[in-house]
Amino acid sequence: MSSNIRNFSIIAHIDHGKSTLADRMLELTGTIEKREMRDQVLDRMDLERERGITIKMQPVRMQWKKGEQNFILNLIDTPGHVDFAYEVSRALSAVEGVVLLVDATQGVEAQTLSVLATARELGRVIIPVVNKIDAPHARVDDVRSEISMLLGCDEKDILATSGKTGAGVKELLDAIVEKIPPPVSSGDKLQALVYDFSYSDHRGVIIYCRLFGGKVEKGDALKLAAANATFNAIEVGILAPDEEPRELLSEGEIGYIVTGIKKPGIASVGDTLVAARMSAEPLGGYRQPAPVIWASVYPESQDDLMQLRQALERLRLTDSSLSYEEESSGVMGKGFRCGFLGMLHLEIIVERLKREFNLPLVVTMPTTVYEITLNNGTVEEIYNPAKLPDDGTVKSVREPWAAISIITPPEYIGGISQILFDHEAIVGETETLPDGKVRLNSEMPLRELMRTFFDKLKSVSSGFASLSYELLGLRNADVVRLDVLVAEELVPAFARIVSERRVSHEAESLVEKLEELLPRQLFDLKIQAKCGGKIIASRRKSAMRKDVTGYLYGGDITRKMKLLEKQKKGKKKMLARGKVDIPHDVFLKVIRGNE
Repeated sequence: MSSNIRNFSIIAHIDHGKSTLADRMLELTGTIEKREMRDQVLDRMDLERERGITIKMQPVRMQWKKGEQNFILNLIDTPGHVDFAYEVSRALSAVEGVVLLVDATQGVEAQTLSVLATARELGRVIIPVVNKIDAPHARVDDVRSEISMLLGCDEKDILATSGKTGAGVKELLDAIVEKIPPPVSSGDKLQALVYDFSYSDHRGVIIYCRLFGGKVEKGDALKLAAANATFNAIEVGILAPDEEPRELLSEGEIGYIVTGIKKPGIASVGDTLVAARMSAEPLGGYRQPAPVIWASVYPESQDDLMQLRQALERLRLTDSSLSYEEESSGVMGKGFRCGFLGMLHLEIIVERLKREFNLPLVVTMPTTVYEITLNNGTVEEIYNPAKLPDDGTVKSVREPWAAISIITPPEYIGGISQILFDHEAIVGETETLPDGKVRLNSEMPLRELMRTFFDKLKSVSSGFASLSYELLGLRNADVVRLDVLVAEELVPAFARIVSERRVSHEAESLVEKLEELLPRQLFDLKIQAKCGGKIIASRRKSAMRKDVTGYLYGGDITRKMKLLEKQKKGKKKMLARGKVDIPHDVFLKVIRGNE
């Protein structure tokens, strides 16, 4: 019976305590024994625990008894960082209700409003909760008042919890049972929404799905409706939080199905799983996330190209937002142009390639997609900065813009206004919120948003400002291509597209950073930035020098002069013939910011 099932997600701004609250739920429901408990149980990747953030959503099944009745609670923990907002939409498509978590010390923030809007749009039941009530600077009553005005609900209906101590978690579990409705059947025919995957070398693609109708048993012949691909269910089961095989999954349940599919690209998020025969109509899916920024990834050695392709295929099976296609560069060799959801997403993927597959990589400067119109009327899309013509053949350039919302205490308005100006933002309406914070609405080029804007915002506001954004359309852009030469050799990986008004500053900043990062050579290292065929910034890093006269003593000065002249000629010869091997970590450090 699905009447005793409750499917829900926890949604919140980043670092408001979702994963810690989930830990206490698992502990209180007896899903995980105390001796097996650790922090961030549902965060399976080392990167998640190291950074203290959730990257991949994780489902878990819990048992809870209220009164004399036993209930099944299916929780999908979701990420909070703006880059992974697509994960939230996936989770909300598979549940009936959400727990809206708000930090008692921070109050309502930008991403709180963003995820709330998504939940409301999907018509999900919302249970508001003030979390971290044990914190020294907790403002429980004030935050309750904020949430009350935001949702239009009574303050007494807003629960208070501590994910750290477990206070109020029992009451929250009871509220989930009372307020979130049970699943509604869509019929006897199998309809299951595919919301995520994992991959096993031995078992192939493992689908995570929510059954809206029908049932699925081990051995059943199934079909992915959109892909029109059939397979037999090798294994079905639930996640508690580890995989637990079952004989069948029934309507309303959330579980996994082992497909045996080992070919990439067959399964996709948002597809509907139906019976191979007498299949039902596909469910209304949700949009596939579109890449926000692009960067080219090359193996340090071309011998690793095949391994890199296989690694990207593997990551694509577990992260449907990652896209890639092969490309070739005259200097870098063959690699892949990859699409990412943001800078954090890029860093995570690169770090996973490095850790999980032991691949040393060269990563180019990230960029957004640009639409260029040439003088002959041809319209092209440019993903790689090095591909933007700088020979006067471009008539116009268009670039994507983003609408951003910043929530901040009023004392930081001045500093935030300055960085908005520096990043070419158009400042819109300013709104004072009930708690005294200010909401700034602005629009800016996406390239500027990705240019360390988030880090600067946190710095200038001492971490108190929060940001959310959504993409707008294309607008005309006044941009140019900035190239970098190292030892008079063009390095395409350092090429970037910058605002024409900032090109001099960007050039000086970039060569200064490279002077600091690049290792010294046996010859003088020339580092230059070029735009429009002109060198606009230059640095020279002195060579490592051996004291060739050290063994001499007394005597004629001409002996020393001869040795020094010989050394000088040798340095000149090395300069003409020498090649600089740039360490791969230099590329990553430059990507993270050259301010």
